[in-house]
Amino acid sequence: MGQTTGRTTGKVTCDMAVSLDGYTAGPNQSLDKPFGEGEDGRLTRWMIEEAEANAEVIEGITDAGAFIMGRNMFSPGRGDWDLDWTGWWGDEPPYHAPVFVLTHHPRETVTMRGGTTFTFVTEGIEEALVRARAAAGGRNVAIAGGAHTVNQYLAAGLIDELRLHVAPVVLGAGERLLEGVGDLALEPVSVAGIGSVAHLTYRVTR
Repeated sequence: MGQTTGRTTGKVTCDMAVSLDGYTAGPNQSLDKPFGEGEDGRLTRWMIEEAEANAEVIEGITDAGAFIMGRNMFSPGRGDWDLDWTGWWGDEPPYHAPVFVLTHHPRETVTMRGGTTFTFVTEGIEEALVRARAAAGGRNVAIAGGAHTVNQYLAAGLIDELRLHVAPVVLGAGERLLEGVGDLALEPVSVAGIGSVAHLTYRVTR
């Protein structure tokens, strides 16, 4: 199990859509291509074209009391903030809960419709987790991505449950999951194949 960084009751979970060769996004992510070149929505197509069959899984991805994400997932920009940018998701993001964004550049909290708030954390992954646990009120905390952020939390032993949604796609390059995470032990919890995606859930140990 993960370390007890200010732990109350909920687990730290992570859901990631991933290609067969281990990538969560293609290379050269940008405003026009938020998932990188060559991805073209293929990793998450099942969430749209097979949404009804995968409804329970999709609902579970955003079922947490708080979320943590890297700046690369929140914004295409680097360096100083474009204060007009409030995320990829429009006026009402799907989280409906506090979201803590890892960054090196301070920014005031952004409040969105539907209960989502984006709070920007400059003190690192453990501080973000402490704050997310407090905000979650005993519910699960979800590490939302991207791959670099997830890998940091895995390497630190701070994720309890890893849920991979494997699409029949080979990207060949990009943002690779499970890179530099050390000697993880992944204990299978469940395996389900629904339509064109395989849902694999693991308990993370060392």
